[in-house]
Amino acid sequence: MSNKTALLLFLGMTVVTYIPRMLPVLLLGKVKLGPRTEKFLKLIPYTAMSALVFPGVFSMDAARPWIGLTGVAVSGLLAWRKCPMVLCVLAGIAAVFLLLLI
Repeated sequence: MSNKTALLLFLGMTVVTYIPRMLPVLLLGKVKLGPRTEKFLKLIPYTAMSALVFPGVFSMDAARPWIGLTGVAVSGLLAWRKCPMVLCVLAGIAAVFLLLLI
């Protein structure tokens, strides 16, 4: 594959990925959503985080499953307290790391 072909492929993939991400921003920027819909949309990041993290909890360490569950509990508690998602993830990682050192 030549450099020109690779560059065109890269630019094409960029455009194809960018369009579906930008259309909702442009279309929903003019629409006023109801309070239930806005609440639903605000909960999506927490739901996505849970769906991505939860399977790894049980496959982390078969001999000590409580370590993974502790990380989930720390992250879940902070998410319930409406802390920023980055803080929830970092606190869960820190809790698991500290327990692995023991």
